Amino acid sequence: PLGFWDPLGLAAAGAGKTQDPVVIVSQFKRRRAVEIQHGRVAMFACIGYIVPEYFRWPGLLSKSENLAFADIPSGLKAYSYVPLIGWTQILAFVGAIEVYNLAGVSDDSRTPGDSPLFGAFGIPGGGGISDPERRKKSLNAELNNGRLAMMAIIGMFFQDGLTGSAW
Repeated sequence: PLGFWDPLGLAAAGAGKTQDPVVIVSQFKRRRAVEIQHGRVAMFACIGYIVPEYFRWPGLLSKSENLAFADIPSGLKAYSYVPLIGWTQILAFVGAIEVYNLAGVSDDSRTPGDSPLFGAFGIPGGGGISDPERRKKSLNAELNNGRLAMMAIIGMFFQDGLTGSAW
């Protein structure tokens, strides 16, 4: 794994704002939890970008607009096809996950990324890993895979925007 990685020096004592160790630790924990959460979203986004190239759900996405899943193009072109109510549902879901997943960040008994409602790997209702060494190794792997996924999805967005296809 990459180990400690802080290219902007945000984890440095105070990061230019405070020297209070309690504030520094809480800022680091929040940033780490947000990094893990964004990594999880990026991993799902990469899968969501790749899977529609090979599989489409049968049936209708919207009965009122007679819009089938097969009618939705892959990649960035899909944005204009999804109805407004669909975007509303997506934003409501993402907002709920954002609020509930970050609820346990201030809990000192938990490591960043181990939310009380979502388990160690963001799985709703999922349990954590009891062995501390195994949990540390697994969360480190998830952190590094999330960082890679964040770079990958941005690369797919850029390629899709420039060429019209992520492939």
